[in-house]
Amino acid sequence: RSTSHIEERGKNGESIVITEIPYQQNKATLVEKIALLMKEKRVTSIAEIRDESDRQGVRIVLDLKKDEIPDIVLNQLYKMTPLQKSFGIILLCIVNNKPEILNLKQVLEHFLVHRRTVVYRRTAYELRKAEEKAHILEGLKIAINNLDAVVELIRASANPAEAKAELIRRFELSEIQAQTILDMRLQRLTGLERDKIISDYNDIVEKIAWLKQVLSDDNLVVQIIRKEFEQIRDEYGDERRTEIIDAPDDILPEDLIIPEEMVVTVSHTGYIKRNPLNLYRAQKRGGKGVKGMVTLEDDFVTNLYTASTLDTFIFFTNTARVFWRKVYELPMAGRTARGKAVVNLLELGEKEKVAAILSVADLANVDDSQTVLTVTKLGRVKKTSIKEYKKPLRKGKFGLTIKENDEILTAAITTGDDEIFLVTKKGLSIHFHESDVRTMGRLASGVKGITLGEGDEVVGVSVLKSDDSILTVTENGYGKRTAVSEYKLQNRGGKGVFAIKTSERNGDVVGVLPVDDDDQVMLVANSGKVIRMSMDNVRIIGRNTQGVRLINLEENEKVVGMSMLAREEEVSEEEEDVASTED
Repeated sequence: RSTSHIEERGKNGESIVITEIPYQQNKATLVEKIALLMKEKRVTSIAEIRDESDRQGVRIVLDLKKDEIPDIVLNQLYKMTPLQKSFGIILLCIVNNKPEILNLKQVLEHFLVHRRTVVYRRTAYELRKAEEKAHILEGLKIAINNLDAVVELIRASANPAEAKAELIRRFELSEIQAQTILDMRLQRLTGLERDKIISDYNDIVEKIAWLKQVLSDDNLVVQIIRKEFEQIRDEYGDERRTEIIDAPDDILPEDLIIPEEMVVTVSHTGYIKRNPLNLYRAQKRGGKGVKGMVTLEDDFVTNLYTASTLDTFIFFTNTARVFWRKVYELPMAGRTARGKAVVNLLELGEKEKVAAILSVADLANVDDSQTVLTVTKLGRVKKTSIKEYKKPLRKGKFGLTIKENDEILTAAITTGDDEIFLVTKKGLSIHFHESDVRTMGRLASGVKGITLGEGDEVVGVSVLKSDDSILTVTENGYGKRTAVSEYKLQNRGGKGVFAIKTSERNGDVVGVLPVDDDDQVMLVANSGKVIRMSMDNVRIIGRNTQGVRLINLEENEKVVGMSMLAREEEVSEEEEDVASTED
C-alpha cells in the first residue's frame, strides 16, 4: 500500500500527498490511471492531480474538492488503482514426500519441526564424537597416571604389536586407547601436557552430560532454537523497509461511500430513485413547489423518505414481505427522472409493491429494546422486536401473516414507551399507548388497532412524543397542525374521533405526521410536484376545524404522499431568498 498523508489547503479543502508507491509500480502509470478515473468521472472527489516528484523522492499531490473526506477518496483509489497492490504467494511445499499447499502458520510449524530435527541430530552427533574423544582421553589419562610402567613396557616390547597387546592386557585398554598411547609424541609427557589432558577429559565429561540433558529435555531444544534465531537476527538483521499496518483484508462497499442525506422516492408503478436532499428548496405555506419526478400519465409518487447513504433500508411490501438494502444500493437519478423499477432491486411478486421503508443507521448494533410496529389497511396492528430483523436475507422473508383482502399500509420503529396515532381515509383517528399491543413473533398477524366503518381504511400511522403536534393532510392540498393533547388516549380497537373533516373541499385524508416548529415536511402530488415546507409556517389549530391550504394544486392534481425531512438540513441562502420574496 502506498504511503500518504493529508495536507491542509486552508479554505480550499485538503490534499492527499503520496510519498511512496508499491514495489514494482511505475509512478507515471499510477498518475495516468488516477487521471483517467477523474476524466471518466468514476472518481469525482479530486479537483486536480500533480506530480511534484524530484530527486528528493516521490510526491504525488491530489487536491480534493471542498468538504470531501480524504479517507473515503483513498479507499476508492486503493480499490480502483495500483495505489494498493497484492503479491500472491502459493506456499506449495513437499511435506512427507507429498506436495501440499500450506498457510503461513503451517509453514512456520513445519519449519520448527525441521529445526527440532536438526538440533536433535546435531546433538546426537556431537554426543557420539564427545564420547569417542572421552574414551581416548581416558586411555591417555591411564597412561599418564602409570607413566613409568608404560614406558618400561614399551621399551621391553620387541615390536609395536607386542607393545599394543601388552598395554591392552595389563591396563585393560581398548585397541584404540592402546594405539593412541603408542602414537603419542614424547612432548605430551611434559607436566603442562599432562595437566591439559586431564583438563580436556574433565571438560569433555561435562559436555557429554550437557548433550545428554538436551536430548532428554524438549524445553532445552526450544531454547537452543530460539537462541540460534536471535543470533541470526543480530548478525544479519536490518531495518524493515515496508510498514505493517492493521487493515481489513477487503475494502467493503461502505468504505467507498460518502455519507450524504438522500431523498428516496417510490412511484405508484414501482419506480425508485434517490438524489441529494439539497436539490429541494424550502417554501412557505401555499408555495407552488418544484418537480421531484417526471411521471407518466398513469404514474405518480406514492412514497418519499430521507436517509443517509450508509443507512440500511428495511423494505416492507404490501403483501407482508421484508427486504433489506443499503441506501447507496438504490439507483441515483436526477430530480425529474423516473428512476429504476423496484423489481430490478427486489424480487417482487405480481401486484406486489413497496408499502414502507424503515431507515436504520446501524442495523447490526441497533438497540434490541426497539420494536417494529406494522399497520394494515384494515386496522390490524402488530409489534415485533427489531432483533427479528437483524439478519438480512437478500431474497427477502415474510414479516407477518396477512389476512385476505388486507395489505400492509406502513411500518414504524418504536421504543416500547411510545404512543400510537392511527388515522383513516374518512378522517377518523385513534390515539393509544403501544403497551396495549404486546410484542409478537415476526409471523404473527397482529391485533385490532381501530374499528373501521364501511368503505373506510387506515391511511396513516404516527409514533408520538408528548410535545408533538400532529400534521394531518388531505388529498386536495389542505391540512392542519393539532396539539396531541386534543386527542385523548383510548384503548386500541375503538372507533376513534375525527382528526379532520373530510369535506368536499378537503377530500379524503392522505396521512399524518408528528411535527414541531423545527421540522420540515415534503408533500407529493400525483403529477410529481413536490413542496418542501417548514412547520413553523403552519400554525396549530383545533381538532374540529377543516384546516388550511398547504399546497396549490393544478386541476386533476391530488396529494398522494408526505414525508418528514432530516432536521440537520439548514435552509440555504437560495431558500431564504425565496422566503423573503414571498413575504
